[in-house]
Amino acid sequence: MPTIRRLPETLVNRIAAGEVVERPAAALKELVENALDAGARNIAVRLAAGGLDCIEVTDDGCGMEAAEIVLALERHATSKLPDDAIELVATLGFRGEALPSIASVSRLTIESRAGVAGQGWRRVVDHGTVVEDGPAALPPGTRIRVEELFARVPARRKFLRSARSEYAACLDVVRRLAMARPGTAFSLEHDGRRVLALQGSESLASRVARIVARELETDGVIIDIERPCGDGTARLTGLAGLPTFNRGIADHQYLFVNGRPVKDRLLVGAVRGAYADMLARDRHAVLALFVEVPPSEVDVNVHPAKTEVRFRDPAFVRGMIVGGLRHALGEGDRRSAQSPAAAAMAAWQVEPASQAARAEPAAMPSIFAGRGWDAGSYVAERATQWRGAEPAPLAGRAEVALADPAPAARNPLGIARGQIARTYIVAEAEDGLVIVDQHAAHERLVLERLRAAGAGQGEAASQALLLPEVVELDEPACDRLEEAISALARFGLILERFGAAAMLVRAIPAALAGGDTHALVRDVADDLAANGAALLLGERLDLVLATMACHGSVRAGRVLAVPEMNALLREMERTPRSGQCNHGRPTWVKLAMDDVEKLFGRR
Repeated sequence: MPTIRRLPETLVNRIAAGEVVERPAAALKELVENALDAGARNIAVRLAAGGLDCIEVTDDGCGMEAAEIVLALERHATSKLPDDAIELVATLGFRGEALPSIASVSRLTIESRAGVAGQGWRRVVDHGTVVEDGPAALPPGTRIRVEELFARVPARRKFLRSARSEYAACLDVVRRLAMARPGTAFSLEHDGRRVLALQGSESLASRVARIVARELETDGVIIDIERPCGDGTARLTGLAGLPTFNRGIADHQYLFVNGRPVKDRLLVGAVRGAYADMLARDRHAVLALFVEVPPSEVDVNVHPAKTEVRFRDPAFVRGMIVGGLRHALGEGDRRSAQSPAAAAMAAWQVEPASQAARAEPAAMPSIFAGRGWDAGSYVAERATQWRGAEPAPLAGRAEVALADPAPAARNPLGIARGQIARTYIVAEAEDGLVIVDQHAAHERLVLERLRAAGAGQGEAASQALLLPEVVELDEPACDRLEEAISALARFGLILERFGAAAMLVRAIPAALAGGDTHALVRDVADDLAANGAALLLGERLDLVLATMACHGSVRAGRVLAVPEMNALLREMERTPRSGQCNHGRPTWVKLAMDDVEKLFGRR
């Protein structure tokens, strides 16, 4: 029978190091968090070879006395838990494992001085063995240097990545912690090169924009909401990019809970749900969100590295994030973050005159011939009916505006001047030329109209079918639709179960009149299946609305009359999130008048 034995302290520390110090970035995270918990206002980080050779963190925090340094290097010794209430942790670190774990697998040097009148002290631990202990000269604060990480643990060392990869992970750690504390100054130096220099006393939005992307200052919205939670208040703050300002990977999403950087699936899923009808499936939002809840409402002691948390009421947190993001984007997002591409602008150039053109002596016929440009009153600004009979094609182009229905200054998206390729509306604004994708824009308008009706903000107008239509589906699809019958009715889609494998459609939303009813019901059923049972029914239906809106939108290739174009522009100016379609693409772009003049050499 095997003999049970007590493990030696050095081996215990190495096992703990396997959980806490998996790579240089993990050690750096623990050291910077200790500096923040010590009240530091300035933190300087120095790295060599991505942290493989050296990690040094210097702060101006409260510092430690000599006896405290000795105690800090013992396991489960911490100053961050004044009592036994571990469920009320208010600091970044609290386990008391980081420093002894790091010291067991590296050469660790601690130099610290507590207060102006205190004496500095230095202690060096080489892979678990104390090799130096004595006075040191340094200003108030603490300096910790980690060298030769895993040098005597080759099995761990060989699993580390290249210096470049380890440096990238260390940079990400510093960036996340710097975002969490905008009032603290941070500097980062790698192999003698200054990489990051952030001043203290910055606003949250300014710090996030400096670290994540400068464009967030203009292409982002500020979030700040509060809701009652437990015995206190929950708050959501941060900066979220417009849906048109997105990335191909999710690495630019920074999430924090009570000032602690986390990578939590609940929060990631909430962000994805909030942007679901505004981004393509392969694109990701750019944002930094800070969730503040009472300590009793969150458990931070579920992971050794403290990167995961568990909420007492996860549905509340998810709802606050989804609702807060959608409200902020709806209030401040009629903008488009998409500017004309440089390559597209380069194509606007003066074409050399051909030989035939130079030899042509006859005057070209005027495009104004036969037109009554002094026409009378303009047609009413808002078209009362979007759909209906298709207007007859006008020799491949839409009619042009004869007179200004209103000064352009009152209309940010300008006045319609015509249509290109039966797809794009060209409008003249006071400060430039606006080009609108008619299908993408109307798709967003229909979606917001359906969503508002379902939320009780308007009548859920539906159009009854003269003869109800039977749509045949498989039984599971019918079951999902039957579960959502009452909710779909709020949006104007009236369904009934018709046997085991069919649904009866009695009415469809008025905004979708004239569409393919069978395709609509099939797509709604597919979306209910694709979004899964993990989401609440209301959230799944919100994603379904994007599909319904696509069925009722003005298609590319349809010729629009000028009143229809202007009605579309005016509706866009009044509609939340009209700057992008339901798939994250921009609905309009603007070419500034200065750029137009440059094309013709006027500037």
